[in-house]
Amino acid sequence: MKKILILFAIALSISSYAQDTKTDDIADIIKKHGMENSQVMDIASWMTDVYGQRLTGSTGLKNAAEWAKDELSKMGMKNSELQQWEGFGRGWDMTHFEMHAQSPTYWPILAYPKAWSAPTTGSGDVIYLDAKKIEDLKQYEGKLAGKFVLLDSIRPVEEAFEATATRHDSESLLKLANANTPAPRNFSGFGRNSGLTLRQATYQLLEAEKPIAVLDRSYKGDLGTVFVSGARTAEGNARDNDKYVVPQITLAIEHYNRIFRMIQKGVPVSLSVDSQSKYTNPEGNENNIIAEIPGTDLKDEVVMFGAHFDSWHAGTGATDNGSGSAVMMEAARILIETIKETGIQPRRTLRIALWTGEEQGLFGSRKYVGKHYANLDGFSVSTLKQAQKNVSAYYNMDNGTGKIRGIYLQGNQAVSPIFREWFKPFHKLDASTISLGNTGGTDHLAFDIAGIPGFQFIQEPIAYSTKTHHSNMDNFDHLVAEDLKQAATIIAYFIWQTSQREEKLPRKTNDKKYD
Repeated sequence: MKKILILFAIALSISSYAQDTKTDDIADIIKKHGMENSQVMDIASWMTDVYGQRLTGSTGLKNAAEWAKDELSKMGMKNSELQQWEGFGRGWDMTHFEMHAQSPTYWPILAYPKAWSAPTTGSGDVIYLDAKKIEDLKQYEGKLAGKFVLLDSIRPVEEAFEATATRHDSESLLKLANANTPAPRNFSGFGRNSGLTLRQATYQLLEAEKPIAVLDRSYKGDLGTVFVSGARTAEGNARDNDKYVVPQITLAIEHYNRIFRMIQKGVPVSLSVDSQSKYTNPEGNENNIIAEIPGTDLKDEVVMFGAHFDSWHAGTGATDNGSGSAVMMEAARILIETIKETGIQPRRTLRIALWTGEEQGLFGSRKYVGKHYANLDGFSVSTLKQAQKNVSAYYNMDNGTGKIRGIYLQGNQAVSPIFREWFKPFHKLDASTISLGNTGGTDHLAFDIAGIPGFQFIQEPIAYSTKTHHSNMDNFDHLVAEDLKQAATIIAYFIWQTSQREEKLPRKTNDKKYD
């Protein structure tokens, strides 16, 4: 009997604490778990150092997704699973790569194969394919097999006298805060190949001739930073099953320029390459990672938060978007610890989503929204599904390692006073800017077009665009720990507040019908 009374007293104490815990107290508890007891960098290290690149469809992504699913379960989240989506095509694993200049002198070349390139091995001379119009291509017929083909001319390199990393200042934040109501977005051309006819004809010739490899230069960056993405084809997509993709390699600008200058001097250049890769199972490795914290009285309503989990292959996808994924996993952990400490349960269900296929066109998030919330044709909505009404908000992070300075409203003026209030506990952490403007290029757009309040946070630029985005330098060492702690803390608080308020967040006017 004494034991029962003790347990009853403990339960009563937790209940009283939960009822007396105020908003300010919740903010402080979330700050404690997010800023003082953070695990975000450990999460990021496992994701990037241990599991590495996470190209959609690759073995690397498959292994990393299994790890993330298990980690979310260990944290205490429920219904952690991999939800498959289809329509992406084959994946691609890079298994070995090395490239060397053999003559007129030897040096190892800094380069990376483009994703979905065919494997290639061999030695040969370099030729510059200089075509200004389609008719110019005829002179190269029968001359490209067994060669390394340069497609681009020199890109001059200028020494940088300013830092590549920056932070927002009062002027840039004021400009964001004063943004006008954005114009409606037009996605009619999204994801379509806008290449010139000359470019298409060039790749038709290359695919017929089958050179050892096509070489191009990193389109920006220097000092060994190489920006690499996916291979080109004359028609269709490199991910199409059974399609031949000519080997394509992107070189560091300094090495490309050196080769080009020697060719222009009439000095023969000979290279060697050993590039090994394999295509992975089409329609089999495309999975989003989903997990939940169940709600209580409003459990049928959902607050979603997420980031894209996939990356390109030259680095380990740390700032794009291991940072966002680690922050969202950390936000989930913070919320679980807050629930344990306070005894307060979320009213609405909290659902994390780590998306894949974002880099190739928001595949994972669009497929998810298309399955659950709207009937989509690409980026167009025909009708909405009834479950769309139950999503209060979706929060996204995908602009590198920089801390949060505010949030983009995506034109949803009605949420401005709500978010302004929620930022108050974080003014000392430099987060307060509310921008009416849109921001694009990532997964909140899939929710926004379906009439669901979808938001991306304003982040410090750091060196995202200049150094790490899609480059071989996108590694753990370029993550800023204090920034990621701050971001996870603020996002956890926004998720919590969205869950506990009486009403769902207000929505923009939507003329789409429900099926």
